Amino acid sequence: MKRTSYAGLVDEKLVDQDVVLKGWVQKRRDLGGLIFIDLRDREGILQLVFSQEFSKAAWQVADTLRNEYVIEVKGTVKHRSEGEINPKMKTGQVEVEIHEAKLLAAAKNPPFYIEDNINVSDELRLKYRYLDLRRPEMQKNLKIRNLITRAVHTYFDNHDFYDIETPDLTASTPEGARDYLVPSRVYPGHFYALPQSPQIFKQLLMGAGFDRYYQIARCFRDEDLRGDRQPEFTQIDMETSFLSAEEIQDLTEGLLKQVMHDAMGIDIKTPIQRIEWQESMDRFGTDKPDIRFDMELKDISDVVKDIDFKVFQNAIANGGFVKAICVPGGAAKYSRKDLDAKTDYIERFGAKGMAWIKVTEDGFTGPVGKFLKVKQDEISAAVGAKPGDLILFAADSFKIISDTLGYLRNSIAKEMGMIDESKFAFIWVVNWPLFEYDEGIKRWTAAHHPFTMPNEEDVHYLNDGEDPHKAHAQSYDIVLNGYELGGGSIRIHTREVQEKMLKALGFTKEHAESSFGFLMHALDMGFPPHGGLAIGLDRFAMLLAKRDNIRDIIAFPKNSKATEPLTNAPATVSDKQLLELGLFVNKVDEDK
Repeated sequence: MKRTSYAGLVDEKLVDQDVVLKGWVQKRRDLGGLIFIDLRDREGILQLVFSQEFSKAAWQVADTLRNEYVIEVKGTVKHRSEGEINPKMKTGQVEVEIHEAKLLAAAKNPPFYIEDNINVSDELRLKYRYLDLRRPEMQKNLKIRNLITRAVHTYFDNHDFYDIETPDLTASTPEGARDYLVPSRVYPGHFYALPQSPQIFKQLLMGAGFDRYYQIARCFRDEDLRGDRQPEFTQIDMETSFLSAEEIQDLTEGLLKQVMHDAMGIDIKTPIQRIEWQESMDRFGTDKPDIRFDMELKDISDVVKDIDFKVFQNAIANGGFVKAICVPGGAAKYSRKDLDAKTDYIERFGAKGMAWIKVTEDGFTGPVGKFLKVKQDEISAAVGAKPGDLILFAADSFKIISDTLGYLRNSIAKEMGMIDESKFAFIWVVNWPLFEYDEGIKRWTAAHHPFTMPNEEDVHYLNDGEDPHKAHAQSYDIVLNGYELGGGSIRIHTREVQEKMLKALGFTKEHAESSFGFLMHALDMGFPPHGGLAIGLDRFAMLLAKRDNIRDIIAFPKNSKATEPLTNAPATVSDKQLLELGLFVNKVDEDK
């Protein structure tokens, strides 16, 4: 029989019509003369009614059914009786009286119930991912992802972009994260690399004259994982020629507008607010600000510089700052024990401690209250504090203060319920520094990537004898609800500037030529001014689906250890396969 409708789409419009449905048994209830089956498919759940009065043969099939059996049925849609209506179900007004039924496949008992809000480990969910994906919330998540990609294709097609694929097997280039390497059988000892992004290829497409490119691109980075990171991920990638940064941002806003409308039924307002990187760091302590709530950072260095409190005095004397955030109603919410725990946590940011006071009708109380009482009115006014509030202080370098108070601002907002989780708040962060200092590797790196164009007035900082780290870039990030959704820039389109950029990053002329010689030669061939942007599809879908981890919107993700419990990847391979590749593997003692 040919299916006439999805179970989850059957509604009152089909009453008294015959339908053919196919799907899984969600639940079976035997009331003697009647058997009720909840049929589940990707669109939802529908109640089926089996009775010997309708069909003895169909009733006999229903008598054998159990959870997760796959069935095919034909029946007539009927209104449920008034006492049986289920307003919590999309199909709760109707049911189907079954006249024909066929078992398509039996099933063993699953290791967990196929329903939402299951209490099982992520490892078990990933091991049986094909079962986990049957759950309604997972089906919804992947549907949202599909709606995003559909809207992306529609938007770019309507704006004269070409969908062009770039290679997945390419050369390894030093762009930032560790590459995944693929050995070549044909050329022993040689390796391809999986792309960290299509960055260089999309720039080459601009040189080839395809002035509007896009791609939903697979990318690979061998790096440590976290909630919003996977070793393989997908980005919505675009590149254009002859457009300014503002024009590219306008195009991106049109894309976001279409995605939000098509995937969520939400009309967002444009133009989206733009703030400079420095302002974002000053106000929010981060370059990816969550603007759904206030509690901004306040610089009170001038207010407290004369107070006899050495922590503040020393920070200012060493070229640092004193900043604070005011937590409305936080005095009652947070005990000394709670604040001590937060003090311990922020040590990872380099903070040497955290001063705090509680504001009462009688003034400041807390460990540092006696030092700050002389300026309590000025401090309260500077941070907007009133009785019942909590003030948290950080006194150190700009980076340590930003990391510390930026973290506290976000974590406390969640704990205090300050965030309207129904909102989607976009903001542009523009005019980034061209370089940033990486404390881990103790050197300067490109804030975005090595192909980012400095502001025109800052290009001279790349000359010999100048300080390149003063330069700012023609770069921009789009932020959603405190997550970096995507980033882009105007690119370097001349060899002269590209060579200076690489030199500033520590590349010798020989190293630059060996790593990026093909790009340099292309830049000699008449390259147009160009720029673009990439949006993280996985992260976008995660935010729209209101999930905390991108694993929930990827069909077959890796776990936090970068392994896949379903297929047991990565796995060892046979000696024959290694021999064909000219590879030898040192055995590792896993017990050590």
